[in-house]
Amino acid sequence: FFQCDNAKGLKAFYDAIKYGPNHLMVFGGVCATVTSIIAESLKGWNLVQLSFAATTPELADKKKYPYFFRTVPSDNAVNPAILKLLKYYQWKRVGTLTQDVQRFSEVRNDLTGVLYGEDIEISDTESFSNDPCTSVKKLKGNDVRIILGQFDEEMAVKVFCCAYDEEMYGSKYQWIIPGWYENLWWESWINSSQCLSKNLLAAMEGYIGVDFEPLSSKMLKTISGRTPQQYEREYNAKRGDGQSSKFHGYAYDGIWVIAKTLQRAMKYLNATNKHQKIEDFNYTNHKLGKIFLDAMNETNFFGVTGQVVFRNGERMGTIKFTQFQERKEVKVGEYNAVADTLEIINNSIRFQGLEPPKDKTIIQEELRKISLPLYSILSALTILGMIMASAFLFFNIKNRNQKLIKMSSPYMNNLIILGGMLSYASIFLFGLDGSFVSEKTFETLCTVRTWILTVGYTTAFGAMFAKTWRVHAIFKNVKMKKKIIKDQKLLVIVGGMLLIDLCILICWQVVDPLRRTVEKYNMEPDPAGRDISIRPILEHCENTHMTIWLGIVYAYKGLLMLFGCFLAWETRNVSIPALNDSKYIGMSVYNVGIMCIIGAAVSFLTRDQPNVQFCIVALVIIFCSTITLCLVFVPKLITLRTNPDAATQNRRFQFTQNQKKEDSKTSTSVTSVNQASTSRLEGLQSENHRLRMKITELDKDLEEVTMQLQDTPEKTTYIKQNHYQDLNDILSIRNFTDSKDGEKAILKNHLDQNPPAQWGSSDPSRTSKDPIEDINSPEHIQRRLSLQLPILHHAYLPSIGGVDASCASPCVSPSASPRHRHVPPSFRVMVSGL
Repeated sequence: FFQCDNAKGLKAFYDAIKYGPNHLMVFGGVCATVTSIIAESLKGWNLVQLSFAATTPELADKKKYPYFFRTVPSDNAVNPAILKLLKYYQWKRVGTLTQDVQRFSEVRNDLTGVLYGEDIEISDTESFSNDPCTSVKKLKGNDVRIILGQFDEEMAVKVFCCAYDEEMYGSKYQWIIPGWYENLWWESWINSSQCLSKNLLAAMEGYIGVDFEPLSSKMLKTISGRTPQQYEREYNAKRGDGQSSKFHGYAYDGIWVIAKTLQRAMKYLNATNKHQKIEDFNYTNHKLGKIFLDAMNETNFFGVTGQVVFRNGERMGTIKFTQFQERKEVKVGEYNAVADTLEIINNSIRFQGLEPPKDKTIIQEELRKISLPLYSILSALTILGMIMASAFLFFNIKNRNQKLIKMSSPYMNNLIILGGMLSYASIFLFGLDGSFVSEKTFETLCTVRTWILTVGYTTAFGAMFAKTWRVHAIFKNVKMKKKIIKDQKLLVIVGGMLLIDLCILICWQVVDPLRRTVEKYNMEPDPAGRDISIRPILEHCENTHMTIWLGIVYAYKGLLMLFGCFLAWETRNVSIPALNDSKYIGMSVYNVGIMCIIGAAVSFLTRDQPNVQFCIVALVIIFCSTITLCLVFVPKLITLRTNPDAATQNRRFQFTQNQKKEDSKTSTSVTSVNQASTSRLEGLQSENHRLRMKITELDKDLEEVTMQLQDTPEKTTYIKQNHYQDLNDILSIRNFTDSKDGEKAILKNHLDQNPPAQWGSSDPSRTSKDPIEDINSPEHIQRRLSLQLPILHHAYLPSIGGVDASCASPCVSPSASPRHRHVPPSFRVMVSGL
């Protein structure tokens, strides 16, 4: 049978049957192919066959080979041992790599059945014929860490070369392969591979081989009276320099099996039928054949290879585990099939890492959270900003009656501060993630922080927008120049913006509320070097139609922001103390708009980096809120502290209070401009210029009227009839426009040129003189003064409490005017030097 030729083996068997004596049993069969052919035909001759070297799993089929036994464990016998090893190290996920040869495929199929009911997953099954690299790559792609291989020595070299190329070796992987290879087996095949010897050895380091134990390691006496160690020494002594076979112990125990089988058969025949002996056996005697078969199944003794027991014709032997350590195989444990126990020799197995490899990549989900130091720093800055906002609020409320603060709409300033503080508060909520709060709380925060930031932004930006719109309406829209824009209207504008925000937010919350979602990223190696992989996860606040809702909010806010920037640009050159913060409000609107656009874009691009995203969002909010509050309030604070009077002065307007005058020559007009009249500034300037031009024209008419007074008294009637309307025009215009200095100068000029005379006096002696010669006569002086003094009286005295300018006739007595009565001080506008 040793020639492994099926024809020769079958011929030798038939010759022995035909020409030899009657054989009781067949002992032998090394080659699997020859042994299987002989074993299949034994039933016809009632012969029991016992093999000591045939390990092919095919021979375990008792229906096909009912009379076949073997003292050597089959190749499938390693599978229960492998199962025990997997359980020992708690490996529950494996992969197989099998050479396309029937012997290895049968072992793989049996292993699949063994592992099937043991809660161990075979995650990938790969096979190859000549090139194993593709299969090895697939195993790595499926994250197989524990590889169960079935291949011969030649293919083993190729497999480990591919494993080196794919980096499937070391602390993360464990290879379990057949352990029946010859000693230094790789040296015979290294030249046929394309990898270097050191690379091959590096990939082989730590693999575990599984094979049957040639000789028992127990120091117990066997059935022969020798211990396995004594037997081995005797065997080696008699073998001399001859080649050793690992099956010699099984052959030795096989002889004892046959002897014990025949002994039991003889005892059975003696006890049941004294007339029949084993010598009476022939190939047609089925009764004796059955006796031999039953006696063989009852074999149970301790031999040099361990406990010899058959189960369905298969040897229940001992399986050993060896590990490749530093270019040699070292025994690290053994499995006893009879007792179903695994024994690992203490500290003999050396894994490449600090612990046995994991059966798969241990994925540890790690939340990408906000850095605590970063959160602390930004929170500290936020607290400082809120303290600053509180100080500005206190300043604004305390000084709300000051002209400087009152003219800048303190109520709108309060809204700006409130919006800034809400925006500041949202930073605390944006920094809270799963590392600080529970999942349910985080989901609530998704809604709360959105509402707070939206309302805060609208409140602050809306107030700035309203104030900028008012400045633009006054100076860029002619139709509005004579209308009053009160704070109530600005509050309505801000309220409208907030109402739109609330409608959007309520619809958003009811229809498609924000939920906590988790985004998983690609696995990363453990920074600490452990045999695990880190899968970063990141919490988001999202919903089903997130894009639509964000589009609505961004569109609304974007249009509002663009319009606000447009108004800020249009009013960039307006700088009027009465509207003392219009320029700074415009700068704030422009800066907030630009920063929000940049911040939103960068925040969207860095959504997978929570620290960067939170830092950008927080800094944008802090910057926008701080720059807005500082631009609005710092100039007021500085002006109010350094020069409070200068805050209410202008080179074109002077605001004073009217008091009782002791001297009419030094009296001053005291006025106050409230915020409503301020909005008519440009219209008043234009109207003032037009009226002053008309005054110039009417002054010429007045001079002409005065010159005509030199004529005869008969022309007085003509003057009254033709110039009466011009005098009324002079009276009404003077009452509106003449300044204090102008009043004094004109009055003094008239009094110097025309000394006052008694009202109604006349000198009849001079009436007969020539009118030209008597131009300075008392009659002419009285006549001129009778016209000029009432004119002056009506034109200038109303500004100091005299005759009301509404008096229609210059001849009415001044005492009839209510302006002669004392009136309390009042505030008016005195336009001078324009």
